[in-house]
Amino acid sequence: MGGTEVAEALRRVVSALPGGGEARPGQARMADAVAAAVTDDRHLIVRAGTGTGKTLAYLVPAILSGRRVVVATATRALQDQLATKDLPFLDEHLDQPFDWAILKGRANYVCLQRVAELNAGEPGGAGGEQLELDGLAENADPEELAHLAEWAGTTLTGDRAELDHEPSEAAWAAVSTTSRECPGARRCPRGDDCLAEAARARAADADVVVVNLHLYGLDLASGDAILPEHEVAILDEAHLVEDIISATSGVEVTAGRFTHLARVLRGILAEADETVARVADAGGLLAGVLAPHRDRRLLAPLPSDVADALATVRGRVERALEALRAVPGASGDAPERAGDDASARAVRARQAATSLLDDIDAIAEPRDDQVLFVTGPERSPLLRLAPLDVAALLRDRLWSRRPAVLTSATLAPGFGARLGLPQRPDELLDVGSPFDYPANAVVYCAARLPRPTDPRWADAAIEELAALVDAAGGRTLALFTSYRAMHRARDALQTRLPYPLLAQGDLPKPALVERFANDPETSLFATMSFWQGIDVPGPSLSLVTIDRLPFPRPDDPLLQARREHAGPGAFEVIDVPRAATLLAQGVGRLIRTATDRGAVAVLDPRLATARYGPKIVATLPRMRRTKDRAEIERFLRELR
Repeated sequence: MGGTEVAEALRRVVSALPGGGEARPGQARMADAVAAAVTDDRHLIVRAGTGTGKTLAYLVPAILSGRRVVVATATRALQDQLATKDLPFLDEHLDQPFDWAILKGRANYVCLQRVAELNAGEPGGAGGEQLELDGLAENADPEELAHLAEWAGTTLTGDRAELDHEPSEAAWAAVSTTSRECPGARRCPRGDDCLAEAARARAADADVVVVNLHLYGLDLASGDAILPEHEVAILDEAHLVEDIISATSGVEVTAGRFTHLARVLRGILAEADETVARVADAGGLLAGVLAPHRDRRLLAPLPSDVADALATVRGRVERALEALRAVPGASGDAPERAGDDASARAVRARQAATSLLDDIDAIAEPRDDQVLFVTGPERSPLLRLAPLDVAALLRDRLWSRRPAVLTSATLAPGFGARLGLPQRPDELLDVGSPFDYPANAVVYCAARLPRPTDPRWADAAIEELAALVDAAGGRTLALFTSYRAMHRARDALQTRLPYPLLAQGDLPKPALVERFANDPETSLFATMSFWQGIDVPGPSLSLVTIDRLPFPRPDDPLLQARREHAGPGAFEVIDVPRAATLLAQGVGRLIRTATDRGAVAVLDPRLATARYGPKIVATLPRMRRTKDRAEIERFLRELR
């Protein structure tokens, strides 16, 4: 696969885009670099700004290489774009034939065995005998379950994304199963017809397989060959790789897992069985003990109250497992297939109980290279065990086995080093963006404001925000690092500004974005969940404001441990890159098309005055920069 061949193929497919497409130098540079990396069996990191067309830039050379490729994305939106747009388009216009498949986690596919059990649980159901239902269906709407069962009889893939509506959580839980419960096709009465296994079989035969980063992380962590063998890995939205791999290679024990197990047990063990009731209560018992430790690390030896609670809940799960071993068809480890629906359910319950026991045991004795901490909402705290860092896992399971291409619009300095990626001078490529940022965008730092640690800053920042929104004529996405700051600004400005103002929580997120996009003078105040994935091109969004640099919480238990491990340079290694990446994501909400114009205002003077400021600025698009508020106000008024 030569560079000329890739360039010509890219030119042909781009010219076939609606409207004839357009040449993008950054896209061509990226495609050439991906082709060279795959050919030379080396790794590549590409920072590809908004509008680059990075999916075609990596798909074209990957397909032309003739190697089996797995593309892992972080968001469902990009996975759907690849499945419904990019890959079908290349299948039609690329001169090299290829097969492609989408593979998701098991819980995304309807389980025909579960559906059969539900049908058998209805009077006059399968075989004329009524099977007592477990507790997973107890909160689901019967009409919705009937609709899902009817769909399960016609779907070819079983993928919930095919549904014309989003099913309720209760209904989908009743017709699906998770990897923690599923005993595998060999031990399931309907294993030959399993739709999740069929998806895996399609993936095993495909040249290009699209998955999400969570599934890729589970494959790396488990070593169970969840994914087919592949020769090239492409990790899109790679700025999220560290956090996602950390989550998928760890262990989490929640109250909900005990509740779920109890529901699975109902109908297998007697409804009034004390064993089931004690498992159902175990989650609340553990949560109550964990509450005083919330947002703290737990060091070995574990606090006595936590250790005692873990021993108690483990004993309850163990007794349930012993009771399950007495159920016909659920005992033993032989791979023979369960003979009927009742024994299949017992096998799944045993699988779920065993998985929970394994995770409790891992948490009870954490290794030196792991961090155990209590996190989650106040009413439902949970235990999480995470690796101190993911570099070793990635070196062993990914970097040493196949070339990898990592790409994102926002990659902070030191990105590869944090992942244990062997560094080469040519491994990081910045192809920029086709958008004319210097002409169309300005980034302003309110350098004259006090620092956010100064008590005067909050009121000063609100005054600054008011002036900027007024200059923009509304049209503002105001991003905040906390709900408290957002509510304070909203309360102060809602009656003061002459433009409509919406805040996160006023409406569901899709409705908020739609209202904001359709009413040009409206401003939207929001927190972290709006820093990424919001796409509002055009004049409705002329100003993005960011109240302060989004540094991670200093008391985050996992990051505390990583800071200790990193030593004196921890702030530069851990905190600055995370703040830079998230800030760049927020800034990226502004310019979404070649004709967009607007400004970004950062109300935190540290961007201009702190020694780490240049490192953060380096991750942003190449906008004009100013510390003069009058300049940005003039620019915003010209856009109205």
